[in-house]
Amino acid sequence: MPKIDAYEHEVLTAFEKGQLKSVVTKAELAKFKAAARATAIKDRRVNIRLSSGDLSDIQVKALEEGMPYQTLIASVLHKYVTGRLAEPRTTKQSSRPATKHRATSGS
Repeated sequence: MPKIDAYEHEVLTAFEKGQLKSVVTKAELAKFKAAARATAIKDRRVNIRLSSGDLSDIQVKALEEGMPYQTLIASVLHKYVTGRLAEPRTTKQSSRPATKHRATSGS
């Protein structure tokens, strides 16, 4: 278990003793459950074209994460559209060479 400070230890102890009570209302809980169900439902299929290099990199990253590459792609897209995808805060140069993006018509 990672080290925790005194406050975190106090909260954990109270939780383990059953001393904490939920403050969420039934209406809020229903709203959260509906949002969770809507997020989990995957009812659309999308076909995209990727470069061979990008697909290979995605497959390697998915293997490292222990998940199918399609799941990784869906997760990244979901994080992007919900505003939870953040740029890494490193100053290292990318291991991949920079490429120029060109405008394409029809997509």
